[in-house]
Amino acid sequence: MTSIQFNLPGKVILAPMAGVSDLPFRLLCHEWGASMVCMEMISAKAIYYNNKNTESLLAIHPDEGPVSLQLFGNDPKLMAEMAVRIENRPFSVLDINMGCPVPKIVNNHEGSYLMKDPDLVYDIVHEISQAVSKPVSVKIRKGFDERNVNAVEVAKAAEAGGASFVAVHGRTREQFYSGPADWSIIKAVKEALSIPVIGNGDVVDADSAGRMFEETGCDAVMVGRAAQGNPFIFKEIECGLKGMPYERPSTDEIRKTIIRHADLQLEYKGEFIGIREMRKHLSWYLKGFEGAARLRASINEMETFDELKDIIEQVFR
Repeated sequence: MTSIQFNLPGKVILAPMAGVSDLPFRLLCHEWGASMVCMEMISAKAIYYNNKNTESLLAIHPDEGPVSLQLFGNDPKLMAEMAVRIENRPFSVLDINMGCPVPKIVNNHEGSYLMKDPDLVYDIVHEISQAVSKPVSVKIRKGFDERNVNAVEVAKAAEAGGASFVAVHGRTREQFYSGPADWSIIKAVKEALSIPVIGNGDVVDADSAGRMFEETGCDAVMVGRAAQGNPFIFKEIECGLKGMPYERPSTDEIRKTIIRHADLQLEYKGEFIGIREMRKHLSWYLKGFEGAARLRASINEMETFDELKDIIEQVFR
């Protein structure tokens, strides 16, 4: 099946991360140079049952740039029907999660479990590609475990089903996020496909991004955990790829970014949820700052915007 041609909007993309790549964080990453941002994964069944929490996950800001909406499930027809139901929302790409390693997802035969069944991968991509007019992509891993390294086979099945591009995380499901990512599997997938391939895993700065491009020939890189508390990484990588000098943000820029992040959390989630969700983000932002470690208990217990500002004041004064 012929896929919809999709020209990647740039070279550096924010990875989808459950509990992290929500609307406020995506907006910040886009402002700092992410050429495309990926949403948290959304359950096809949750859309079907009109789950009340899913509507907020589906929210997209008009200024966050090209957005990839990530769907997960294992029923080709149901996923295609739900893709049609949400197609009119303002996202650019519909991505299918085939990489999530979390036990409750895998035990439900979703996420990276799908790597075990390339025929089902084909069926899911084919059904969805036939049902919607937007580009469809997949995010996969190296394989389910080291005994079953089949990223090339799965990526080929996705391409045959109509995928417009594929993102490959260079670790198996068994590894979760530990150990070095195997970039050679990204290279192998790139050489096997005619559609664009995005490399994911161990891109932590401009230097590692440049090396991934060089070693794999991938069309773009995807940044995940290295962007946590560091949306500035997108500008850093962009400058590196263009051979331009990069100046790390000043402490004042970091402080303003944290406040803006918290403002967005409050705007979209209210103070009760927004500040509680900022706890992890604030810990990431302040990692390495003098005095941040002794404030860890305060960060983990903060409940109001004023408490957050007080902690920031203590660190940055």
